[in-house]
Amino acid sequence: MQVVPMISINSIVLGIFVRNRHSQIVKANNQELSYSLLLTLILSFLCTLLFIGKPMKVTCMFRQVTFAVIFTISISSVLGKTVTVLIAFHAITPGSMLKIWVGKRAPRCLVLLLSLGEVIICIMWFLHCPPFPDYDTRSQPSVMTLQCNEGSAVAFYIAVGYIGMLASVSFITAYLARGLPDIFNEASHITFSMLVFCCVWIAFIPTYLSSKGKYMVAVEIFAILSSSSGLLGFIFIPKCYIILFKPKNTVKEKATSKKNKPKLLNYKTH
Repeated sequence: MQVVPMISINSIVLGIFVRNRHSQIVKANNQELSYSLLLTLILSFLCTLLFIGKPMKVTCMFRQVTFAVIFTISISSVLGKTVTVLIAFHAITPGSMLKIWVGKRAPRCLVLLLSLGEVIICIMWFLHCPPFPDYDTRSQPSVMTLQCNEGSAVAFYIAVGYIGMLASVSFITAYLARGLPDIFNEASHITFSMLVFCCVWIAFIPTYLSSKGKYMVAVEIFAILSSSSGLLGFIFIPKCYIILFKPKNTVKEKATSKKNKPKLLNYKTH
């Protein structure tokens, strides 16, 4: 199963970041959001286990909600990291009102506010028509298959659509910030990761609609694992490569950036 190796790789990356937490490349673009994103990626890999096994009332009720909230926090953290770059760059303009948002306050508020939106959607889903175990007799008329009924298909697609909207905003924001002159600007990596994320979930919708029975679950598990792996690979693996194999380059870049671009680094969040 791919879940165990991906969780192991994610945990190793988190360990590398914690061990090198005082290095400039880890501190850049909001260290707190990096930890939040890594932890939610671990949870996203784990939440696929809720889709495996015999459908029960508890697992049916919470598997989609867990997936939706965890992914919302992940994408919100990605968006927060990009917004950190934009604020740090534009705050250096004389008279800019963005100076008051430099630091951890703005990204924290952004993640909490966006996550609250998904939580409200899930609460309304539970109150209106929560998921429940049900027997499927349409896929194979002669066989009754126990599976999870999502209760309200509209609520499910609204929850997924909300994540898609956040992913689109994150992609556009990262694309606009990719060329900003910051030594540790990770917007280009975020752009590629969000491109992969959006492609996976755009392909998910028609594939999910055309699947039946257990294949619908397999399609969703594949989408969760693929998109989470894309975020992990494109955002964090390049940083781990520099930390482990080119630590001297980090020191040189830090010194160069202090000499040539002192204003930008003054707004790094620690």
